[in-house]
Amino acid sequence: MTHQHNSKNLSGDQNIDIMMPEWDDKTYNDNLQYENKQLKTTPLHEWHLSQSANMADFGGYHMPLWYKSGVKNEHLAVLNSAGIFDTSHMACITIKGKDAFELLQFCFTRDLTSLKQGRCVYGAFLDEKGYCLDDAIVYKFSNTIFMVCVNSGMGSVISAHLTNNKKDLNLEIMDLTDRIAKMDIQGKNSARILKKVLKNPDEIFNNMPYFSFKVVELLDNTNILLSRSGYTGEFGFEIFISPHGILKLWEDVLKAGEKYNIIACGLASRDSLRTGAGLPLSHQDIGHFKFINHPWDFALPYNNDKTEFTKNFIGKKALMDKNQNHTYPFVGFDLRKIAISDDAKVLDQNQNNIGSILTCVTDMGIGWHENKIVSIASLNHLSDIKLKGLSCGFVMTDKQIETGTKVILQEGKRKIKVMIVKDIRPDRTARKAIKNFTD
Repeated sequence: MTHQHNSKNLSGDQNIDIMMPEWDDKTYNDNLQYENKQLKTTPLHEWHLSQSANMADFGGYHMPLWYKSGVKNEHLAVLNSAGIFDTSHMACITIKGKDAFELLQFCFTRDLTSLKQGRCVYGAFLDEKGYCLDDAIVYKFSNTIFMVCVNSGMGSVISAHLTNNKKDLNLEIMDLTDRIAKMDIQGKNSARILKKVLKNPDEIFNNMPYFSFKVVELLDNTNILLSRSGYTGEFGFEIFISPHGILKLWEDVLKAGEKYNIIACGLASRDSLRTGAGLPLSHQDIGHFKFINHPWDFALPYNNDKTEFTKNFIGKKALMDKNQNHTYPFVGFDLRKIAISDDAKVLDQNQNNIGSILTCVTDMGIGWHENKIVSIASLNHLSDIKLKGLSCGFVMTDKQIETGTKVILQEGKRKIKVMIVKDIRPDRTARKAIKNFTD
């Protein structure tokens, strides 16, 4: 990658250079036949196979679900130290031009007015019905250059959505699907491990708040986009790099993290970690229903008392209808889960069907103690308890439910009792000051 654009970051006490990398001119796109499906692969595909990963179709890509270490150990590695994830199946889109902000401000749910250079923000793209086409993170390189990171297979969909709303605006939209590789390193030792592969790590990690990013150099002079963000709720980073460079970086990070017991993690632990962190899965927890009355209302441009929206955006009118379903996080009382199917349902205490189950997984790093949910991070002062994990997830109901209400999840003859909660895994590290993790 070469540097294409320079601007100044206005997001902190010290200005830093933000340079938009020039990504590969052609796509990385190997296809293979798997279970009668034509699937894409990532640049790390051969590495996954060499490690006997359990592979499956995810969003049209042949991806690792878990490795020999197993889902539980991968989940706990992130909570206790660090793990890495291949996320090259995700897609990026660049929007460049003097009207780039205007287009994103109309198409994206978040109000981008206060977004500063070198910062990124989570939100969603909706259709006129208020349904979520996809959730995404928008990166601001300058007033005229933005990048959007979307989910697997959604690069062309969101690019088309933006193009359809472009009209006479002066800008250029480029779908970079399979032209950018991506890996995530998550866990409290992430920065300590990255220090061994980055040039000038102390300078990089100085003044790097949550949801900020920098374009930096590896020791071999390769440029990467380093974003302090992730999908686990824990301290960590997302790394964007050219496809030809990711294998070396992946192996270098594993070697640098040996003393910290870093391991490669698959999509199964990514799913359980994100659920415990209270984060949605696109097209499952959010999707073909209205994007409102859920734990992620911060992604909508509400005014202070949540009576109006602060800007006009696609789907706004549909969301103003008060007759909507409600989505809530829940936590069970043991490890037992309920399979997600068309028959799965949520029952109240009178056995009335009040909704559906969106996600149900097990977070292996939490447990109940004195009627409170505690996590591995709590054990410094709760050393006398042993955590076995709890089922958790999200339900959608046709009526409002108070926090602390117990409901029943049922699929076929199987039933489990769970509690509606405000949050799931406590003591998460994602938002904590970076100085706590760089000594």
